[in-house]
Amino acid sequence: MEIESLAAFDNHLRSHQGSLAGCRVQAVDLVERGWELRTADVTDSVFLGCSLTESVAGDLRQRGAMVFPPAPNLPFDPYRTALYTADELYDGIAQKPYEQTPDALTYAWDSGPRDREDVLGIVLRGLHDDSITDALGEFLTDRKTVAVLGGHAVARDSSAYEEAAHLGRTLTRAGFTVATGGGPGAMEAANLGAYLAPFHDGAVDEAVEALSAAREFRPDPTSWARAAFDVRTAFPAERAGQSLSVPTWFYGHEPPNAFAGAIAKYFSNAAREDWLLARASAGLVFLPGAAGTVQEIFQAAAPAYYTPVGEVPRRLILVGINHWTNTLPAWPLLRALAYSRPMATTIHLVDTAAEAGILLTRVH
Repeated sequence: MEIESLAAFDNHLRSHQGSLAGCRVQAVDLVERGWELRTADVTDSVFLGCSLTESVAGDLRQRGAMVFPPAPNLPFDPYRTALYTADELYDGIAQKPYEQTPDALTYAWDSGPRDREDVLGIVLRGLHDDSITDALGEFLTDRKTVAVLGGHAVARDSSAYEEAAHLGRTLTRAGFTVATGGGPGAMEAANLGAYLAPFHDGAVDEAVEALSAAREFRPDPTSWARAAFDVRTAFPAERAGQSLSVPTWFYGHEPPNAFAGAIAKYFSNAAREDWLLARASAGLVFLPGAAGTVQEIFQAAAPAYYTPVGEVPRRLILVGINHWTNTLPAWPLLRALAYSRPMATTIHLVDTAAEAGILLTRVH
């Protein structure tokens, strides 16, 4: 049982005769609940980042509960109960450079000059990523999710960027939740298209033109991020479409894009990729990319390959015939793997992102 608010804490005690046995209580201010905690059954209970008086915390430990105290000197909350928003990660970007935002400060903490095997650092990263995984599972419940993967180096003023943005809009308007790796380039474009889906048809072209003034995140991530927030001002977030991004501080030199409504940012790239690829229930689209995208193609292909006879694997769509047959020939290998297996009917190679959108919307 997970308890993530004071109201949920009170309701649980009332409905379970004062017992917290087996509960995971996360980031709740319990300073005013000292009596209830001292009299509760706390067998196998865990308190993660809760506000407690020292005497109550000591009493809980003596009676067998695990108590993980808040960590106030970190640039991130290891016990958070919800996914991030762009406003959180970029807090203060209008007044200060990107390097002073919570996102950049967390990356600096993660890659700082200390032992990477420090046990406290490992525990804090693990607690944080577990919390994100929990929140991500809740967010994706009952959603038809399409993952759109592709290169981070796609410039905002390129035709490839515009194509990816139109794909994100098409999928969102068709009722899908677009999920990306959360970075710049093709990932940002797909989240942008999803963000602009409720607006008029010309909104994507207008936004792309405005963003092209800061075409890449290097060498000036501050201007790159501010351009995105200028677009969000022109197209207010309260009217925008919802999408998901799943970035990582492992690639922290790539700032997250500001157009996803929910951001599941991880320390562990392995956990991040596993969850992004595994939860794309309605299919995956692979836009032209490099090593990271190739890795994602075959990471998604493995469970499709082992799909039992009689079951239908998820649809995998590679976009860019020349790219995936000549530049980086992933398609021939993927097709060879699929031979005579159930996945043979659910892998596709198309030339444009628009074709991928048509394929997915017709199927579903």
